[in-house]
Amino acid sequence: MSRPKKRSLTLKGHRTSVSLEDEFWAEFRRIAAQDGRPINDLAAQIDRERGTDIGLASAIRLFVLRDLTTP
Repeated sequence: MSRPKKRSLTLKGHRTSVSLEDEFWAEFRRIAAQDGRPINDLAAQIDRERGTDIGLASAIRLFVLRDLTTP
């Protein structure tokens, strides 16, 4: 597995960055493409639903894992 790299996203009109491994980033992009959604739109949804007790990068990783393990 690769080391995390900073990735840029736009949420609520503001640029932000998350540190994600290449493998998680690739799957995150695949999910967005599969759903026909811009990656920033999917990130904004995850951001809204994550609450305050978890960081955005962790929330994205968990989202990807759930997608991969859901039949």
